[in-house]
Amino acid sequence: MAWPLNRSRWRKKSTESKRYFIFLSLTLTFLLISLFLFFSSFASSFQFFLIPKTLSRSHSTTIQCGPQTLTGAKSLARERFIWYAPHSGFSNQLSELKNAIIFAAILNRTLIVPPVLDHHAVALGSCPKFRVTSPSDLRNAVWDHVMDLVRDRRYISMADIVDLSSVSPRALKIIDFRIFASLWCGLNMDGTCHGNLCCAISSVVSTSKNFNYCRSLLSGLYGNVKQCLHAVEEDCRTTVWTYQQGNDGTLDSFQHDEQFQKRKKISFVRKRRDLYKAFGPGSEAEMAKILSFGSLFTSPYKGSELYIDIHEAPTDSRIQSLLEDIEFLPFSPELIAAGKEIAQNKIKEPFLCAQLRLLDGQFKNHWKTTFSALREKLQSLHSNNEGNNGSNGLIHIFIMTDLPTSNWTGTYLEDIASNTKSYKLYTLTENDEWVVQAAKRLVAAEHGFNSGFLPRNINTMNKNGVCSPALLPDILLYIEEIVCSCASVGFVGTAGSTIAESILMMRKSNICKL
Repeated sequence: MAWPLNRSRWRKKSTESKRYFIFLSLTLTFLLISLFLFFSSFASSFQFFLIPKTLSRSHSTTIQCGPQTLTGAKSLARERFIWYAPHSGFSNQLSELKNAIIFAAILNRTLIVPPVLDHHAVALGSCPKFRVTSPSDLRNAVWDHVMDLVRDRRYISMADIVDLSSVSPRALKIIDFRIFASLWCGLNMDGTCHGNLCCAISSVVSTSKNFNYCRSLLSGLYGNVKQCLHAVEEDCRTTVWTYQQGNDGTLDSFQHDEQFQKRKKISFVRKRRDLYKAFGPGSEAEMAKILSFGSLFTSPYKGSELYIDIHEAPTDSRIQSLLEDIEFLPFSPELIAAGKEIAQNKIKEPFLCAQLRLLDGQFKNHWKTTFSALREKLQSLHSNNEGNNGSNGLIHIFIMTDLPTSNWTGTYLEDIASNTKSYKLYTLTENDEWVVQAAKRLVAAEHGFNSGFLPRNINTMNKNGVCSPALLPDILLYIEEIVCSCASVGFVGTAGSTIAESILMMRKSNICKL
């Protein structure tokens, strides 16, 4: 009697389970279809915010070369551009901008000036170890990060921060990336604006809403497009770019030995190549509307250069003059004025600047060495009775460091900060009124737009339009560097820091008295 009863229960449970499974399947199917339709509609309306992070290189697509707006077609028809993929910290990005200026001038192309990227948001890798991101992947990463800056309304152009008036338009033509993106790509860049000029140009958008067009084009994801894009794939593992050295095609002096290449399973040969011959008149790249490089970073290494060896052009006076002009590119006038104002009206006394890089990269392992340099400097000032010309015989010190004051406990910084009888310390934060007001004056100047190419019909555009304002940029680093350049008692920098090198260059150029 027990068996039939159990079997009857099993059959009932099985039937109920089937009905439940069918109901659940239909419900899930309905939900999936609804979600698909919703996100399809959402993506068509807000395609800009859903830019995919990766695209298949094997994906076949037809890229139409040329501006995607009527204004762009009229204004940019005869222009040939050069683009590159900046990376790493600001100092590296500045050195790449200088190299890009030289490349654009040599090849007679209009330079697309990028924004300032977040510190190390995009990384190259190690050229000496031949372990670097490929140019196409680097360009792709830069594009995605630039779009993040646009989306987050944190965009600031390199031409807003660095004064390019000494090179443009005298030596070459430049165009702000926002103008290029608006006129060529049809992207609405109003979230990057602070002034009427930017709003007017950003209002010129395409009706196609093809936001992936420029991403694939500038990144070179689909290779070269005849007479449209030439994507440079040579990088520091294979090439050192030169100009008028008469050694095109020869081996570079720096090559990894066979044992290293075998151990790392690589087989790269570095050759020196003339930039003008590779991409100038008569080359395959000459007619391309856009010449797109990867990294333009270089530095001396083992008797050679990692990627670019163009330091002089004795037979080309125009390029030789430009090389001399870009050796030092000052910050924008608004930044310099703010730094000088802080030195004169906040610190007021003769002061020492200490630039202490303690948290980033290799520097976090060298606190002892970094603090020792400052300790020795202060001991020297005390023994020579220098630096204490301020009120009450104090040594005034401006501290520029990435270590928050809340973490000074137990460090040499705490020691000197607590010794109020001997030292008076000064620091800045991005929320200080001096810094905030300088940021407002900087963005109001719209240097990124005014220093380069503007559409021919700019005077007929609506300059009274309203667009979503961008956030004030973080300019603390630049102002701190300028304040340090004004330190009359002296400067102590972190060994190996490019920031310290930048400050020394500004002090050498007497930037505080410009």
